Amino acid sequence: MAWRKTYEGAEPQRVNKWLASEGVCSRREAEELIGKGAVRIDGERVDDPGRKILPGQTIDVGNAGEAPKISVVINKPVGFVSAQPEGDQVPAARLLTRSNLVGSTDNMPTSRTSLAPLGRLDQDSRGLLLLSEDGVLAKALIGEESKLDKEYLVVVRGHINERKLALLRHGLQLDGRQLKPAKISVVEPQRLRFILNEGRNRQIRRMCELVELEVVDLLRVRIGPLEMDGLAEGRWRPLTAAERNELIARSK
Repeated sequence: MAWRKTYEGAEPQRVNKWLASEGVCSRREAEELIGKGAVRIDGERVDDPGRKILPGQTIDVGNAGEAPKISVVINKPVGFVSAQPEGDQVPAARLLTRSNLVGSTDNMPTSRTSLAPLGRLDQDSRGLLLLSEDGVLAKALIGEESKLDKEYLVVVRGHINERKLALLRHGLQLDGRQLKPAKISVVEPQRLRFILNEGRNRQIRRMCELVELEVVDLLRVRIGPLEMDGLAEGRWRPLTAAERNELIARSK
């Protein structure tokens, strides 16, 4: 059994009572599921059989004893690769240690956890990176029909002018294919803001090369509604159930 729903009642209600009224299980079965760690509210494990759910909160009920799929938010430093490492490259998953964790989690990744990057960030780039074993979330973020945009702050070397900005916004091709329109603005001298609705391989670096600009630093600061919110470089935290739900909702 796997069940998820957002509570829309006017008043707080005991979890076991609401699950019974929704036909998920009996009250006694709900208490058993809580005791086995199979019930979460907004990503937080429910341990108190008397816990009440509040309006707007989302509950997840999984198989008894089954841990939810792991999704993590990392502020990736330069020098780590988001995808499968080659040679002596270091994967970003190596950062997922207790000492780097911000907050707490009951579902710590292990060496056997298979976490895929939901939008790659190359070795020379830094910033917001999502790693997950959640196929539904992956489709929402990197599926062909995803409407989520991504925001980057990019320091460049070279002369910036209106002609180059116009080409970056709409007028370039990569690999023989026209790029989707992008939002490009000047934040300060030699620093640009890129907002993209696609993710070609090393897209921003290659776009800049086409207009004779060299990328010196590339920082991803946002994926759809998700931001780093003060997460320090090299640190990570679990993606919350509320964030997961919003990413999926905004991708459509």
